[in-house]
Amino acid sequence: MLLTLIRKEITHHILSVRFIVLLLMCLLLVPLTLSINYQNYLQNLVDYREAVKLANIEEKTVNHKMPLEPELEVSKLFLKPTPLSVFANGLGDALPSYLGMTRNGIIQGAPTLVSDSLSYLLGHLDFLFLVGTVFSLLALLFTFDAVAGEREAGTLRITLANSLPRDLFLWSKLIGGYIVFVVPFLVSLLFGLLVLVWQGFPLGEPEIFPRVFSLTLASLLYIAVFFAIGTVISTYLDNSKTALIVAFTVWVFAVLITPRVGFIAAKFIAPTRTSQSVYLEKTALRENFNAELEEKKREIHKEVWKNRPQPSLEEKFASGDEVDEQMKPLEEEFRQKFREHTDVIDRNYQREKKRQEQVGETLSRITPTSSLTYLATNLTQTGKRKRNAYFQAGERYYDALHTDIFSKIVDHANMRTFHPERDIVKIRQPSSLETPTLGETFRQSAVDVLMLCFFAVVLTTVAFLKFFRSDI
Repeated sequence: MLLTLIRKEITHHILSVRFIVLLLMCLLLVPLTLSINYQNYLQNLVDYREAVKLANIEEKTVNHKMPLEPELEVSKLFLKPTPLSVFANGLGDALPSYLGMTRNGIIQGAPTLVSDSLSYLLGHLDFLFLVGTVFSLLALLFTFDAVAGEREAGTLRITLANSLPRDLFLWSKLIGGYIVFVVPFLVSLLFGLLVLVWQGFPLGEPEIFPRVFSLTLASLLYIAVFFAIGTVISTYLDNSKTALIVAFTVWVFAVLITPRVGFIAAKFIAPTRTSQSVYLEKTALRENFNAELEEKKREIHKEVWKNRPQPSLEEKFASGDEVDEQMKPLEEEFRQKFREHTDVIDRNYQREKKRQEQVGETLSRITPTSSLTYLATNLTQTGKRKRNAYFQAGERYYDALHTDIFSKIVDHANMRTFHPERDIVKIRQPSSLETPTLGETFRQSAVDVLMLCFFAVVLTTVAFLKFFRSDI
């Protein structure tokens, strides 16, 4: 009986105008969006390679016996675009294009959206946007009148009068509508993947195909959540027009408003400073320490020259070396103090940012759209995990350069003897970013997977309970 009802529901949807609209939108939007974003990825990859090539031409050695400007970038760690950004751009264009290594700390290069900001004024179109925004709305349009429409037309009473169990009736509505919805979606996605492979997209790579398959499953689960939302609305309301208005209102709040409100509220609940203010604070701290060192140096200089009114050339060299020897422990002491103070500044700043972000994430997860976004961007390596890995790689690279170069720079020596073969240090190249496995990605995104499952199960249960208790 259930199969008969499902076939009836499928036939009803296929003959409707909604199915034609869905089919046309799927076949038009999905392949076109994937193709355009793949071309953008190829252009970003060319820009990345050119930037790395240019950086390799620049000077790659430093003489640690010579002064080095605190703001000078001695090396850069560039962010390589990922092929999976074709499906979800995520934070790719918002992250700094490179991390510059200076004595004062890490300088962030301008993100891609700065050079192409006007195109982002109207938003970014990718597969994640289609699923999270367009197909969620279409899913509600498929289900808002599943029960309310039949109740309004009077067919629901006649159908259930034939000893048809209510659970079979509602399951047929859900399953039949869902099948009709996901088949055009999957066909268009398959066609889009074929277009990508034809253009050269490495779909068959071990790190690519499992993630694309997982993203597809996450999208199907997300669509099921909105089918459940539409069914709940349809079981609670008797009028299809009212159900349509309520469904659209729920979609606006669930997809467009609530995910953004969470992070806006987090800025007031857990405020934090900007990265530029932190960098300026560290710059001012170094200047203060340098001023103190200069004062100490003048005092030592006066003490050394106090009993030498007319020194010879040899005495000048000898006194200069003496001043240098007395300055070495002071330089090391002040360098250690600067390091300790900057570590405290960085820890406080990172703690503030982490708390604000956690509050925003928690508040935004009350909607399934946020969970899909976090899960999809982690799967495509364009989300929070990629950002954290990028900045952590920058910190490790900075620590390595600090050990090799920054900690050995001499700022206050009067006389220096240069030994190029000994004093010139070659700058090491940054290592590549670590990529988590698919299993690690799911462990890191377990909360979002569970939230999507929770929404699907709970909302479906609510729809069934309400329908069982309804007076037909």
